[in-house]
Formats: sequence, structure tokens, C-alpha cells
Amino acid sequence: MLVVVAPGQGAQSPGLLAPWLEVEGVDARLQWMSAVCDVDLVAHGTTSDAETIRDTAVAQPLLVAAGLVAQESLGVGPTTVSIAAGHSVGEITAAVVAGVLSTEQALVLVRERGRAMAAAASITPTGMTAVLGGDPDDVAESLRSGGLTAANINGAGQVVAAGTLDQLAALAADPPAKARLRPLPVAGAFHTDHMLPAVDRLAALAAGMTIADSRVRLLSNRDGAVLTGGRETLDRLVDQVATPVRWDACMATLADLGVTGLLELSPAGTLTGLARRGLPGVATFALSTPDQLDDARDFVADHAETAAPSHAAPSWRLVVAPIKGTVSTVAHAVGTALAPGALVGHVRSLRDAWDVVAPHGGRVVEWLVEDGDPVSPGQPLVRLHPSSDDGATETAA
Repeated sequence: MLVVVAPGQGAQSPGLLAPWLEVEGVDARLQWMSAVCDVDLVAHGTTSDAETIRDTAVAQPLLVAAGLVAQESLGVGPTTVSIAAGHSVGEITAAVVAGVLSTEQALVLVRERGRAMAAAASITPTGMTAVLGGDPDDVAESLRSGGLTAANINGAGQVVAAGTLDQLAALAADPPAKARLRPLPVAGAFHTDHMLPAVDRLAALAAGMTIADSRVRLLSNRDGAVLTGGRETLDRLVDQVATPVRWDACMATLADLGVTGLLELSPAGTLTGLARRGLPGVATFALSTPDQLDDARDFVADHAETAAPSHAAPSWRLVVAPIKGTVSTVAHAVGTALAPGALVGHVRSLRDAWDVVAPHGGRVVEWLVEDGDPVSPGQPLVRLHPSSDDGATETAA
């Protein structure tokens, strides 16, 4: 089972697009992407220095473009990928891999995301620092007492602290015992309340977007949940700007799903490094340059499923479990017509509880689980016919 992942801000480095320009058609593709996102991706991806591409309004489109160039060159998508996930802005890249967003929609969204987050970051001088190692309780207490937010909980002993530069300086002067600190090349306290002005801007844009449901299982940074509904995915992409990234929860879901191979799109290395420590036994591939494409295709062939469940039927006809846990169903008989958003059940895990709804409604054709059944992330719970009035016996709000 193959998951394709995309890294977030901080993974960029000078010249990251230079080798990809040697691939036929990539230069023209990047010129088009540059026009869409109003950023000179070729210049910033080849000649701009580290400080220039640290600018949020530059870094975010550059990272998404790099991931999409690698994805298009490799030729992976819903027919080969079982799961897609991205870290922070990498969620936008993952949404393209999963078929929720078109390339153009992703580039417009990341353009506005980068600009809005840069504007929010300019209000107060803020930043982020990786805290590596140390006792988790000591790290949590150190951040709490210093007024900092654990903006990224990445697993494998890595937490990213975010806050004002003064708060981060105080952390550096008195770090948690046995922890190492590494300032990140980002220009703001992302995934904290400092980014709330950006959420307002993106929510206004998202309300007018037409998007598709996911064609593969798409994981959410918020809690590692499996998403299939396009509107919920977009809403979460917006909210995630000011919400901590739980990459540890995403890796836990990948383990629950039984992933065998993880391929990270360019600029690769960060997420494969975390996977090597947090997902023992899972093969990894960091696709950074085009000379790796043949080996990457072999890796995909080794781990791709020929018929993943989420490809077997349109996602809007199945309601699936968002997390691993125990299911309890609402007593909708076969033939019941469900209105869009109708509650169909609950899934409870050790760490969370979810209301499960039918995003598009439909007529209940078949229940695939019973009350009390254990379920895994992405497991189908109920099959619906898209026509809610064909033979229906009642309507549920």
C-alpha cells in the first residue's frame, strides 16, 4: 500500500528546481504555474538565495510547485496511490494528488495562503524552533511556561515550538533538559493564533471554490483522520493555517492502514526521515531530483495497489470511518433517504470521538458494519445510492 506525502515550509533550499528544468516540458510548465500563482518560480527555484525563499509568500508557492512538478513527472495519482498526505502547506499538494483540487486551484490557493500568512506574520515578529529529543513532559511544560505553542507535533521525538521571537529567545536560553534546538527557516509562528487573520482571508476565498471529493484516502494534519469529502477537506485546509499540525497522528493512521511504502515528493527528506524513525518496517523513498525517477517508478510499482477500495466506487457513494476505533450506527433502515449532512454513526477511539455524516446524502443500500464493530481508518461503513428519492421510505435531516 503506497502513500505519497509532501513536505511543508522549511524544506525549501536554494536551487531546488534547477535539476527539474532539465526534464522536457518542465520549464514551460513552471512558466505557466508562475503566471497562475504570480510568483517567478523559475527564478526563485534556481537563483534566489535562502533568505529570499524564506519569505512565506515565496516559499509556499515554490514548495507546492516543486511537489507538483515531481508528481507530474513521476505520473502518480488516484490510479496508483492509496493514500495522500502533506505536512502543513504540503496538504495542498496532497489534495491535488488525491483529486480534490486541480493544479490551478492549488496554485491560486497557495498564492493567497502565502500572502495572507506573510501579512499575519508581519503584525508581530514571530518564528518557529524545532525541539529535538528531551522528555516529552518536560518539553510540553517548557513550552507552556514560556507561552509557546507546540505548532507541529511530528513524532519521532520532534516538536516545533512557535511564538514571538522574544519567547523563542527565552527558550534558547533555557532549553528543556537533554533537548536540542534548531531554529527553522520560516518567517512566522504558523499554526498558532498569530495566523487567525489569514484564516479569515482564506475562508472567504474557499466559500466560492468548486472542488471534488477525494479519489483516494486523504489524511488531515489536524488529527490524522481519513477524509473523502472535498468540502470538509477544503475547510480543514483553511483552518489548519492556525491549528497545530499533528504529523504524529498522521503516522499513527498510516500504521493502522498497513502502509508498506512512503514516497515523499520534492523537496524530499524531512518526512522520510520522520517515517524511518516513526514507521519501522515501512519502506521510504525521497524523490528530490529527476535522476531518481526511474527508481521512484519501480518503488511505486512495488507498493501500489491494483484496486484500492477507495477507487472501486465513487467516494460519494460510500461513507467511511475517519479514524480507527469502535463504531456505533444510527438506526437508518435500508431504503432510508438521508439528507446531505445526515448523521449515520459515531466512531470512538482512545484519543478522539467522531460524528460520521453522509456529506451528499443518498438512499441507504447496505450497511457494511454493525454496532460495536472495530473499524480502521477509511473502512466503508454504509453504501448509499446517490438518488435520495428512488424507493426511499423516509427522509432524515
